[in-house]
Amino acid sequence: MLSVEPLHIKELDKNHELLQTGFWAVFREQFSWKAHAFRCIYSEKEFNLLVLTRTLRLGLRLAYVPLGPCIEPDQRDLRGEFLIELGRALAGFLPGGTVFIRFDLPWGQVGNGNLPEPLDTSSGLRKAAMDIQPPNTVLIDLGATEDEILAAMKPKTRYNIRLACKKGVEVVEGSREDLKDWYALYRETARRDLITLHSFEYYKSLFELSDAYSSDTEAGVPAVVLLLAEAEGELLAGIVVAFKGRGARYMYGASSSRKRNLMPGYVLQWRAIQLAKARGCETYDLFGIPPSSDPDHPMHGLYRFKTGFGGEIFNRFGCYDLPLSSFRYRIFRTAETARKLYYHRIRKRHRH
Repeated sequence: MLSVEPLHIKELDKNHELLQTGFWAVFREQFSWKAHAFRCIYSEKEFNLLVLTRTLRLGLRLAYVPLGPCIEPDQRDLRGEFLIELGRALAGFLPGGTVFIRFDLPWGQVGNGNLPEPLDTSSGLRKAAMDIQPPNTVLIDLGATEDEILAAMKPKTRYNIRLACKKGVEVVEGSREDLKDWYALYRETARRDLITLHSFEYYKSLFELSDAYSSDTEAGVPAVVLLLAEAEGELLAGIVVAFKGRGARYMYGASSSRKRNLMPGYVLQWRAIQLAKARGCETYDLFGIPPSSDPDHPMHGLYRFKTGFGGEIFNRFGCYDLPLSSFRYRIFRTAETARKLYYHRIRKRHRH
């Protein structure tokens, strides 16, 4: 038995997953999304859920659940049934004209190449044409000591961290005034690596909201930090890291084409790991790798870089859709499939 009722957005900040918080809801509402919060009960388990809705071209409206729901049925064969029941319960509270609900599932399993068995789609669920958040990632356990975390890294990664330090690369926490310089570097990264990026206002708003939340005395509120790697006064690289309760996550990264031999990206991630551990986080999420170590994959270099830090590979189910209007869903899916073809064959795609 499943029940759903509306909830105040602020209540979502009790969630552990950053993309399921009131913080993320307020942030995304600044960029064409509408946030809806719900309290759900399933098999005597209570959980809060953020659902985002957005109106697209042709009058189509979609509902998106970023990395939720946080609970999953104990029995594997009930997962699809649970999502269908949840989606239908949510549908009555969503804006009219919502074509489908997309669940970007946080569920998954550990292991290199150990991809989850697809959910049953015979009862109405559809595997989405494309995933939104990266389904494969690397999670580093911060319960170990710093020495143990270093020891678990690949030798080349440890060497590059030490090389960066030896060559004078320093990592500092950037101020809000540094954001423009970081964004200029991000634009350079986007041109070089053929990725799309949000406007400067997107990142500026993210940090402004983080500043507003930092004044909240409640434990576990989200925080966003800019870390910059410099050498001889020159900005070489920078990353954006988010902290929420027990978890920390690498969100965005930029690097210069100059002095890449100084390995600033390695020492940046190491500093982020140290900072996450100091803040009491239990895991650090490197957020996004290819599904396997295939050397022919265009992002194999990213795979090598992130898995070099040790940790466990975690493979999520990815996105599943529950169509609420079959005809209009087919229209959207056709358009999305064409978009996927463009981004995967012509350009890479930035997420979040």
